[in-house]
Parts: sequence; structure tokens; C-alpha cells
Amino acid sequence: MSDTPQWNSAAPIENLRRRAAIIAAIRAFFVGKDVLEVDTPVMSNAAVSDPYIDTIECRYQPLVGGDVEMKYLQSSPEYAMKRLLASGSGPIYQISKAFRNGEVGRRHNPEFSMLEWYRPGFDHRQLMTEVAELLLPLLGLSEAVEYSYAQVFKTHLGIDPHSACVAELRTIAAEHIDSNYEDDNRDNWLNLLMSHVIEPRLASEGAVFVYDYPASQAALAKVSEDAQGRAVAERFELFVHGVELANGYHELTDATEQARRFEADNRQRGEENLPQRPVDDLLIAALENGMPDCAGVAVGIDRLVMQAIGTDNIADVIAFPLPLA
Repeated sequence: MSDTPQWNSAAPIENLRRRAAIIAAIRAFFVGKDVLEVDTPVMSNAAVSDPYIDTIECRYQPLVGGDVEMKYLQSSPEYAMKRLLASGSGPIYQISKAFRNGEVGRRHNPEFSMLEWYRPGFDHRQLMTEVAELLLPLLGLSEAVEYSYAQVFKTHLGIDPHSACVAELRTIAAEHIDSNYEDDNRDNWLNLLMSHVIEPRLASEGAVFVYDYPASQAALAKVSEDAQGRAVAERFELFVHGVELANGYHELTDATEQARRFEADNRQRGEENLPQRPVDDLLIAALENGMPDCAGVAVGIDRLVMQAIGTDNIADVIAFPLPLA
């Protein structure tokens, strides 16, 4: 291997042209829907508390006077966009850079591009319809199938993910995955089975929406009861050929509940020896002021382009990805 640094684009220029065309089509879609394009900061003095996301730290301090510090690169524009919704923006979208520590590989780059949009008056099922309307034509697909989270676990593993205990999940994982993984957290086992067993099996079905996740995986989504009386998170994910492209919520608007979830996240972080993250008090204040009932979704632009051109390597769609060791 040459020791000469690679100065030129990792992605073929033709792929970058395709990427530009896809982004132009996304913008045209939202212009046609009268959805406002917005731009929010990527630096903040707060960070996402989700235990499954590791925020990249940065350091900004004024050169002269002042005490404002920005310590984190945002993993999503979500919090700032919700503040705009509470400010009366109406429907909005953004194409922005986002950052996540440690996420590097064939499908990951620590700096990546994200499309995020919010629809006041929509729930998660209505937003699923709009996600399909935008993304499927870009991928040359005509339709998507829809399954509840309970359905995919019942079909592929024969269990109810809403009631299965850790011991049962551990036993099933041992039947399918060659791993010494140990954990007492039930959701970590569900996530392992989803990513290592179920998602690969969805690949043959093209575009697949999975919705109504366990309430313990609500993140920033509302919780309700399904037809069986189980508490479920009103959220969905879109998988295309077994690859996750989108994650959407019927958004939580209760400031007290949001603060409680932030605290629960940091409690779990402590239990797993992860760093604590400062709560975004501005988001809590926005929710207290009143954010409209809405649904929102985040789409990975890089993965979308990967699917469109038929590659499984993110370096084929990014000009200058982080070099792999």
C-alpha cells in the first residue's frame, strides 16, 4: 500500500453527480409540498443523551470576554428544529451535516449528511406514507411493505418482543449469533437480534417499514397502546434491502416526560459506564412553551445514495470520508 496521502476524491465524480441530483430532487419535492427549508447550528453546549449515540466533543470559547461555550457537534438537527416548530415555523425540513463518534465502516462515517423533516398534524403512520412518496421513486421502487415490530419478531424468531425476558432473548441469540455478548439490558438484546438476525432477512423484501416499537425504545416518540393493549412507541424505521435508511417518530410534546426521559438516559449511561450528557434545557423550554403535535423523520443521505447507485461502501458516495486504518 502506498504511503502517499490520498488527496483526490474517494467517490467517483459520476457518483457525486448522482448524489447532487438526488439532493436536488429532495429539495424540489419539499418545494412542491410548501415545506420550509431551514438551517440550524451544528455546535451546541448540550448533547443527545441517547445511550446508543456517542456525541463528538468540540471546543469553542470566545477569544475576548463572554462565557458562552460550545462543546458538542450535533448528532442530529432535531432539538433545534423542534425549537423552530415551537416558534411557529410550520412544516420544515433540513439537509445538514451530523456527527457521531466511533461510527466508521462500510456503512458509517463519523461526519455524515442527514435529511430531517417535521410535519405538524401528522402521526407516524401518515409520515410513513410521505417517506415512501419521496424515497421510493429515488430508489426505483414502487411499493413498501409494512410490519409491526411484534410481527417481524414473531415471523423470524417466534417470540413476542414486548414480553420476552432477558433469559429468553439470550437463549435465542445463542441459536443465531456466534458471540460471547453478555448484558442484563433487555433492549440491548432486542437491538442485537434486530440488527444481526432480522434486518438481514428483510433484504429480500425491498423496502420495509417496521413500526410500533417497544415503549422502552420510545426515544423521543409518543407512547400509546396497540390493538393487543401493549404499550408501544409511535415510531418507525425504513429498511431498504436490509439497510436502515430512516427513523421516524410521532413526536413527544410533553416537556415533563421529555425531561424524565433525559434523566433515564443519563441513568442508563451511568450503569453502562458511559459519559453523562448535559440536558438541552432550550428544548425543554420550547416544549413547555408549546410545540405542535407533529411527526418527524431522519433519513441518512449517504445511505440513500448508496442504495440508489447499488454500492455497499459509503466511500463510494462521499468525496472525502474518514480514512480507514
